[in-house]
Amino acid sequence: MVHKFLPTILIFAFASVLLAQSGRNKPSETPTPKPRERIVLTTNEKVSATPKPTPTPKEDDDDGEVINVKSALVPLPVSVLDANGQAVTNLKLEDFLLLIDGKQANISDLFRSDAPVRLALLFDNSSSLTIAREFEKKAAIRFFRRVLRPDKDLASLFSVATGTRLEQTLTKDVSQIIQSIENFPQPEGATALFDGIIQAANYLGEVQGRRVIVIVSDGDDTISDSSLEDTVKALQINNCQVYVVKTTDFENYKRTGQRGGNANLRQLSAERRMQEITAQTGGAVYSPLDEEELDKAFASISAELSQQYILSYYPEDESELRGQFRTISLSVKTRQNLSVRTRKGYYVPRKVNSK
Repeated sequence: MVHKFLPTILIFAFASVLLAQSGRNKPSETPTPKPRERIVLTTNEKVSATPKPTPTPKEDDDDGEVINVKSALVPLPVSVLDANGQAVTNLKLEDFLLLIDGKQANISDLFRSDAPVRLALLFDNSSSLTIAREFEKKAAIRFFRRVLRPDKDLASLFSVATGTRLEQTLTKDVSQIIQSIENFPQPEGATALFDGIIQAANYLGEVQGRRVIVIVSDGDDTISDSSLEDTVKALQINNCQVYVVKTTDFENYKRTGQRGGNANLRQLSAERRMQEITAQTGGAVYSPLDEEELDKAFASISAELSQQYILSYYPEDESELRGQFRTISLSVKTRQNLSVRTRKGYYVPRKVNSK
């Protein structure tokens, strides 16, 4: 009886082994990873971005973020002044020496400042700024008429108080900007200046062009959720250059009629914050004392934007440095006693989209 069923038992055992081996060789299915949510600050109107250049693609990394490019263009807006404070406008590419993290780097291109400007003007509209508001608005209107080239440039307008409002989306129409300034809401509330700067930087970061933020404020911040470090980082990531028209001295002069006064600790702290923001981005702080100087401050910003150099730096593969800050040092190696002002560094993108 045993011999009769032995072949059947052997066949069944052999089939079971084959099925077991087949099961071991079949790869298990890998769940499709879910993309990380991208958080974007919204504005009243979406700005359509100009497609950006697409360098060499890179494989997906192991933390779920897709790195589409190895490196991206780093623009360097540069102002060069002589010992008398006059703009030097006859330099060439070979006159500049660029250091990245202390090591010499190649500059790809040099352009004069005919590159399109994408401008955001931030008015501090909190209750602390009321006395000189009408003249500030008139000076801003003259500034836009000087600086905006309708065939190239776009400008926007923000008000900053307890919250930040986009009063005018990017436009080439100077008349729309003037109307928005003239219809500006009455100053009120606290001052969330850092939050407003970050919102403006992210807004400009959606478009191609030379990104410039002009801030009209006393520099004080009383309610922001963001810190100074957060603000500088957002400006560096979005390649924004910042100019500040500081209104503290101007407001004091309008109150007292005296050119001067003792600055308190709060004012000194605000001054240092504005100096840090402009130094890190290659801009400048202006502290006018009266109507004439306020008008000259806007005229100086307009003149500087028209006299700048724009240098282009394409880093080598930075895939191992993404998210890190890299320092920039720029000088003129062929001439002495020149003052060079540009951004102090940039953050290597964690993720650069190819679209």
